[in-house]
Amino acid sequence: MLEDPAARDALIAVLRQNLAPADAAAPEAAAPEAGSLAQRVGVYTKEAAETASDFVVQVVRSLSGLSGLMSDAGGAGLQRLGEALLRLALVAGATIGALFLLRWSARPFYRSLDRRAARSGLAGRAIAITVALLVDAATVLLAWGGGYAFALLAVGDVGQMRLQSAYFLNAFLFVEAIKVGLRLLLAPRHAHLRVLPFSDLSANYWHFWAARLVGFAGYGILFFVPLVNTTVSVFVGRGLRVLVVLTAAMMAVVVILQNKTSVARSIKEYGAGLSGLSARRGFYVLGSLWHILAILYVAALFVIAVSRPGRALEFMLASTVQSLLTVAAGMLVIAVISRAITGGMRLPEDIRARLPLLEVQLNRFVPTILKVVRTTVLVAVVLGILQAWELVDVAGWMETDSGARFLAGLFGAILTVLVALGIWLVVSSWIDYRLNPSFGTVPTARERTLLALFRNAALITVVVAGLMMALSELGVNIGPLLAGAGVVGLAIGFGAQKLVQDIITGVFIQFENAINEGDVVTVGGITGTVERLTIRSVGLRSVDGIYHIVPFSSVDAVSNFMRGFSYHVADIGVAYREDVKEVKRLMEVAFERLKEEQGANLIGPMEMFGVQELGDSAVVVRSRLKTLPGKQWAVGRAYNERVKEVFDEAGIEIPYPHLTLYMGEDKAGNAPPLRIRRDRDPAAGPLSARTHSRAMNCPPFRPDTRRKQEGSR
Repeated sequence: MLEDPAARDALIAVLRQNLAPADAAAPEAAAPEAGSLAQRVGVYTKEAAETASDFVVQVVRSLSGLSGLMSDAGGAGLQRLGEALLRLALVAGATIGALFLLRWSARPFYRSLDRRAARSGLAGRAIAITVALLVDAATVLLAWGGGYAFALLAVGDVGQMRLQSAYFLNAFLFVEAIKVGLRLLLAPRHAHLRVLPFSDLSANYWHFWAARLVGFAGYGILFFVPLVNTTVSVFVGRGLRVLVVLTAAMMAVVVILQNKTSVARSIKEYGAGLSGLSARRGFYVLGSLWHILAILYVAALFVIAVSRPGRALEFMLASTVQSLLTVAAGMLVIAVISRAITGGMRLPEDIRARLPLLEVQLNRFVPTILKVVRTTVLVAVVLGILQAWELVDVAGWMETDSGARFLAGLFGAILTVLVALGIWLVVSSWIDYRLNPSFGTVPTARERTLLALFRNAALITVVVAGLMMALSELGVNIGPLLAGAGVVGLAIGFGAQKLVQDIITGVFIQFENAINEGDVVTVGGITGTVERLTIRSVGLRSVDGIYHIVPFSSVDAVSNFMRGFSYHVADIGVAYREDVKEVKRLMEVAFERLKEEQGANLIGPMEMFGVQELGDSAVVVRSRLKTLPGKQWAVGRAYNERVKEVFDEAGIEIPYPHLTLYMGEDKAGNAPPLRIRRDRDPAAGPLSARTHSRAMNCPPFRPDTRRKQEGSR
């Protein structure tokens, strides 16, 4: 290039043009960095815009270098290029011909491996694929070695090889090595040696376009561009490089857009068959955005190939390999975490017997922690990809003071959260153990209530303290938060008087042991079983199944049916004609029968109170049975059954409502006669009162001969 006057003048012009802006920008670069956020953003956007502008100028300038072909020097260079291509035709023909013959001779072996893989299991198929890969790589190496031997021995002087031949052979090795990888993944002619789950049509399609893109870009950059640089001009070679990369990028984008819908559908269908919800969502998003990611990758390759022509190939390969390894490692870790989330945790039987809720709590907290870890791994994968492409310097930032402080604070916050979670699990497990009646002492109702309240208090304490300490580890000043919490608490105390009243009343109710879980109480006019008890309210389940929440501020009195012992008050009504003493004796008989089945729930003998009431239709005899707390209802129902049974055996009437007709009386004290109309049938003769009453479907009328002076009944 230096021997050519035109090329030398063009090089000097380019050097002057590139050096002038750098000298002019030196004072500006020495200026101190802006301090405010707006200034830093402005500087960053300014540098980004200048970088983009320089890149566009570089592309245009490189493409304009192709115009050198129209000059006299360019014509001479084209002549030298043609001569070099003619000399290389023998080497290229020998190398490609050797590869074709080797691959053609290996076809029967590939078909045999394919049939053997079809009959084998997973291990046998893996061995067959590995053997096919080794054979394919060996054919490429043999053809490449044969091409080198041909270039050394048959072309030019024996033992010497032209540099242009080395360009072609190196490009051949690189391109064919990538094609070996493509054949490993796609195997267009042998379905059972294919790694990716593609159909034959899809495998042939993608192998066709991928092989041509690799061949066009590989031979163009590794062979034709260096050849043009040495035979024509560096400027023409630079323009040719940009043209080759731009054409390859456009071809790749066209292929991506052509397969946008089909690939998206395949990715979504594959994700729909996975078990985890996050995995299905991830594959659905990937299916919707895969073409954008692929186009961005192609654009990144184009920018790197143009902006870094010296180390573009090395950088692209290293960045791509690092990205693939990062994605593979991240997907492996995420798959393991997702399986752990789906599978859950299983504790031994003895631990589950002692701590029945520990497994439930672990399966509640551990999946959440694993989801956070999975998100962290995903972020790490993204940062690793950005680091591989040198878009961000994560490693450099981690070595700075701010990065080290942030990582230390983040680690401290995570450790604080884990310690708080461990404390909560220990406290909760101890409470579960104390509430487990199968181990240790059986907890009383009082202990159950206090332990439930202690669980809630411990949860609030651990959450608040852990959150404050975690924020402190992250560098957040929690002093204003504590002061603000005090002010907010004071405002709530003034504004929410009912809430304060609920809490104060609930505290005193707990101090007085008025209500425990499982008790049957009446509060606020509602009677039911206590299912939930907090410091602010009580939850009742009434007999009809309705769940009531009663705040303590509305409780004026508490009626507890289950303190110490209970009573069943039996009011038994009998007819006026029955002997009260006989009724009392039979009630004692019923009690003796009751003790045979409910003796464990009874406390002491039955208390007989006697006649409680002379009702309109019955004489009420009262007795009382002392029972265990909460057993009075079952005992009462059983006692009523025994009383009915005994009364039926003795013929004691349990009356139903009676109606007394009073006809009045005259001055002499005699009751007037009760007029009764008798229907007469001329054919059958007169009907008696009894016969008429039966015809009317009612009991016969009987005058009360015992109390004529009071009328007829």
